[in-house]
Amino acid sequence: MIDGATLIAWGFKPGRWFKQGLETANAMRAAGESDDAIFAQLQTLVPPETLMRTNGLPYGLFLDTETPAERANAASVAAHMDALMRVPTIKAGAVMPDACPSGTQPGTIPVGGVVACEDAIHPGFHSADICCSVAVTVFKRDDDPAKVLDAVQRVTHFGPVGRDTPIRPVFEGEAAFSDNPFLKGLENMALGHFGSQGDGNHFAFVGRLQSSGRIALVTHHGSRGLGAQLYKRGMAAARRHAGIVAPRVPAHNAWIKADSPDGEAYWQALQIARNWTKANHGIIHAMVRQEIGNQVLDAFWNEHNFVFRRDDGLFYHGKGATPSWSGYAADDDGRTLIPLNMSEPILIARHRDHGGSLGFAPHGAGRNASRTQHLRENGEALAAELAALQARGLDIRSYCGVPDHSELPSAYKNAASVRAQIAKYDLAEIVDEIEPCGSIMAGDWEHDAPWRKAR
Repeated sequence: MIDGATLIAWGFKPGRWFKQGLETANAMRAAGESDDAIFAQLQTLVPPETLMRTNGLPYGLFLDTETPAERANAASVAAHMDALMRVPTIKAGAVMPDACPSGTQPGTIPVGGVVACEDAIHPGFHSADICCSVAVTVFKRDDDPAKVLDAVQRVTHFGPVGRDTPIRPVFEGEAAFSDNPFLKGLENMALGHFGSQGDGNHFAFVGRLQSSGRIALVTHHGSRGLGAQLYKRGMAAARRHAGIVAPRVPAHNAWIKADSPDGEAYWQALQIARNWTKANHGIIHAMVRQEIGNQVLDAFWNEHNFVFRRDDGLFYHGKGATPSWSGYAADDDGRTLIPLNMSEPILIARHRDHGGSLGFAPHGAGRNASRTQHLRENGEALAAELAALQARGLDIRSYCGVPDHSELPSAYKNAASVRAQIAKYDLAEIVDEIEPCGSIMAGDWEHDAPWRKAR
């Protein structure tokens, strides 16, 4: 009897076609056909290998440059996009004004990159920070910004791990984890990180609406450890699939066929992670509201690192890009948030659905250099920059007590330039702003890490 091991020994790669191949091979052997004849017939059943395109597709480029650093950044972004647009599932692409490279392997989607894919979900195009998003609560009664920041410090947690005391219930739909192969076993991760905000560029920002002066809280984070584990499982499934149908496609560009059991399960897992993340923002805002004894006048949120499906059936992957079309999600109320840096206003925008940008807008200000390069090139000047911000009256805090200089405004692109490009290319309509009063970030929690002390 011919089995799967026989086909593998003959040099065939496992795939969905194996079932039909085994039936055909054993029927031919029962009919007395030779192994050579069976091998020849099996070759006609193997799915054709999906190849990278020889030339990349054109893409929308909404990225202006003025300085040498900006030109170097744009050149690197373009090199990655040129390679990325050769991936066979991609049908269209675009680059936002805040774009910057997010990896060194050619064809790694840049932050600020958008691609539309046919029958394909690419975990590498949303990366580990699934559903990175921003949420705002505008309070009904005026309050002291410092009091609001104090409340945030008391009720939440910043850093790489979860809370000391879990919060229950986590969110509606928690029970769905056990039914999804990509989420099963991650229940404790979801519980432990619920009500926390992570590190890096994630923040809690307190400011006042330019239009009314009302106090507002904005939080910025993704699905935390839950999303990171989901991403790892998604990449494993994508590499298994691409290894069969597209072995020449780089591993970081691998995909899950959307119209497949894995694809349907992964899509559902993404929606569950989205629900978790929205609820996570919500519980933090609710705890702060309870601490300060205030009420909600207005609230909304939006993700800017996710996968969306539009009416054309394509899967739109926004890697650090804000959706800017009506109905991008069931809870879309027509407004999105675009943060810039800790010293600049957070923009409140309405949708424009610009065709060339695939309906996306920037998600922030982006970087021209890596964190390490920025720290190395600016050194002691960064401490002076932080002191100047505080002298202006901005309440800049670090949860761990040590500031992270790689998150200072100088680490990011010029905010005025990004705003100008949003207007120039009609990517979104700015309808209000949240002027900064102060913010909290994780800070440099690795500063006193044991491995650094040892070194």
